[in-house]
Amino acid sequence: MQRGNKVLVSASLLCLVLGSVHAFSVFLEPMEQRFNVSRSMVSLTYSFALVALTLSVLTGHRTFALLPPARFIILVCTMGAGGAVIAAFASSLASVWLGYSLLFGCANGLGYGFGLQIAAQSNPGREGRAMGIVTACYALGATVAPPLFAWGLASGDIRLAMLGLAAALLLVAPLCAVLIARAEAVFKVATRKSGDTIASPGMIALLWFSYGAAVSAGLMAIGHATGIAARMGLSDRLWLAPMTVALCNMCGSLVGGLCVDRVAPKTLLTALPMASASALILLPLSNTTTLALVCMGCVGFTYGAIIAVYPAVITKIVGVASSTRVYGKVFTAWGMAGLFAPWLAGVMFDQTADYTLALTLAALLSGLSALCIQVLFRSGKF
Repeated sequence: MQRGNKVLVSASLLCLVLGSVHAFSVFLEPMEQRFNVSRSMVSLTYSFALVALTLSVLTGHRTFALLPPARFIILVCTMGAGGAVIAAFASSLASVWLGYSLLFGCANGLGYGFGLQIAAQSNPGREGRAMGIVTACYALGATVAPPLFAWGLASGDIRLAMLGLAAALLLVAPLCAVLIARAEAVFKVATRKSGDTIASPGMIALLWFSYGAAVSAGLMAIGHATGIAARMGLSDRLWLAPMTVALCNMCGSLVGGLCVDRVAPKTLLTALPMASASALILLPLSNTTTLALVCMGCVGFTYGAIIAVYPAVITKIVGVASSTRVYGKVFTAWGMAGLFAPWLAGVMFDQTADYTLALTLAALLSGLSALCIQVLFRSGKF
């Protein structure tokens, strides 16, 4: 196996396990019942995890080169496993926030950011493809996790499900470490080249707003997938909803990564949120569970494509040297959306006992994303 492929497999396996964070909606009702709290309070667990994840991506580039890649992966997996164990034995929701949201969330951001960048560095000329595969594996983790978590919840409550997550992290850590060590990979702190574009504050601001608005829709659907499915009448197999969203998320990441090299960025970054907006408008009008799942799948697909396209487009525009720093800044919009979108959807549900208002807001945000992209390209920032 070529060195670049070994690194890609290692990063993909790591992100496969870390991607389970986006299957959190399976825990909504069990945590409501265990800790006797509202939907919006439980939703904060996911929101806080996404904030920790975002801060780790923002600052992680300063730590990626401090340790050899194999040791860095071991550190990430150990931190994440420790957080899952704390959440497994938590006696209060605050303890879950400490273990799952803070520790597992930080490990998630470090692992995802590191995997994304070192995969791109190790596959020169195929950065978009490499980033798309890593992002797709991250989404695949959210695809396979819901039925596994559901089995753990049915067999041993929250404790067994969280301990299973910890075990998965500890099992995958040595395998990923060995692969990346054999590839003799080293995280490179690149220097800016003369042909690289300097990212102006205006460019970063427009990318920030467009990215944040676009991912808000996907994060609302992912964070409340089982709740939305329950309102749509899919009461017997609720895990199908987050699994469908995550599977389409994975497919979207693969397609998005491939399209970056073939489709104009303006077209991609406009069409994807508009497709999401259409599905979000149709979702509350769905009169069958099948149509509802199709709409949720469309939202998942566009979300997956969006999160794969943005880092690849940024890399192509500003160059490899600046891409980690610029993407880190833009990615904070994802964290802001992660904090407020799932929580706000929970608040709206508590007030109306329905998700129609939240889905309408998500559709409007998707439209705002497309508008920001139009402004960005007309302003000549690119």
